[in-house]
Parts: sequence; C-alpha cells; structure tokens
Amino acid sequence: MVKRLLEQGYISTPEASLAMERVPRHLFVPEELQDSSYQDTPLYIGEGQTISAPHMVGIMVENLDLHKGNKVLEIGSGSGYHAAVMAEMVRPTGHIFSVERIETLAMSARANLDNAGYSELVTVIIEDGSNGLPEHSPYDRISVAAAAPSIPEPLKLQLAEGGKLLVPVGGRLYQELMLVVRRDHQFTQENLGGCVFVPLVGEHGYNE
Repeated sequence: MVKRLLEQGYISTPEASLAMERVPRHLFVPEELQDSSYQDTPLYIGEGQTISAPHMVGIMVENLDLHKGNKVLEIGSGSGYHAAVMAEMVRPTGHIFSVERIETLAMSARANLDNAGYSELVTVIIEDGSNGLPEHSPYDRISVAAAAPSIPEPLKLQLAEGGKLLVPVGGRLYQELMLVVRRDHQFTQENLGGCVFVPLVGEHGYNE
C-alpha cells in the first residue's frame, strides 16, 4: 500500500511513509471488510462514518508537517487509524488528543488504538469537535477529518504560534482541503485541492 502511495506521489517524506508502514490498518477496519484493509479506498465503519482512504491520510499528515513532540488535536476519531499514523510521527514525546462526537465510534477507536499499541500516545474524548478542545490548547497541529461549511473559529484560536490547521471546507458533497497557518497572530490560508469528507456536525459545523 505504502509503495503505491509513494509511486503515485501522495506521500514523499520518509516520516510519512515509515509511519504508514508501521500502523496495521487492518486493526482499524471492521472484521467484515478485512480483505479491503490495504486498498486505497474509504471504508464504512458504522454510524454513517468512514475510515479515510490511505492516500488522503498520506496527503493530510504530509501537509500538516508533523514532528516529534508535537501536540496534535484531531477532530473526528473515526476508527482511530488516522490518529495512530500521526502518533507514529510525533512519538515518543508528542501526543494526539482526538475528539469524536459519536460515543460508539469513540469507544471502538479507543479499543482499536489500545489493541494496536497507541493508547499511551492518543487520548480519545467524546465532545463536539467543532468547538475544539480548549482545555488542552494551544496545539502545534490540528487535523479535521470532517467537512465544515467554513473554517471553525475556535480551532483557529486554539492553534499555537506557528501552528497548522488542516480542514476540509465546503458543501456536504464536495470540499476543498484548506491549510491554515498562524504566524504573528495572523492567519494565512492555502487551498490544497478538492476532497470528499463526511460533514462536521456541531455548533461550528453542520446540523444533524
């Protein structure tokens, strides 16, 4: 899988490729879809949600420019796979705070992360992710795995100086992946191209 992603240009750095090699994606995929674990496609994980296609995970972790020791906020735990890949890139001194609004998915993500050996590096919290997680802010990086109608203001404000936020922005069916960087208390934005994510539901996202 990683070899294909490298050949197709979705990932290019040693850090991203090594992290994706180390994380066993099949441990984060429902049992009935195990045969598809390493295909480059999103997979249904229940509750109307999906585990992102590997190429999208690669694009996101590379553009976040993750480093050892980073404190990361993830919005949308899903099955826990994306958090595990990021944990590989920030270990041993970094940490991922992952927020999931759906309790059953949060519980499943915790179990998957524990089974794969990442429970000490990732904390899964059940909250409205569109509000961020101010009690642990500021964050070096924020990764949003759901589409917002606009960039949630609370997430911008929870970025550390020099921090980076990656969030899909647009309609419910199609979005643009936006990279936000905070420098000198100012925010710059870069459009990284089209993408498709499930909606971000919450106070600063979409209604149910």
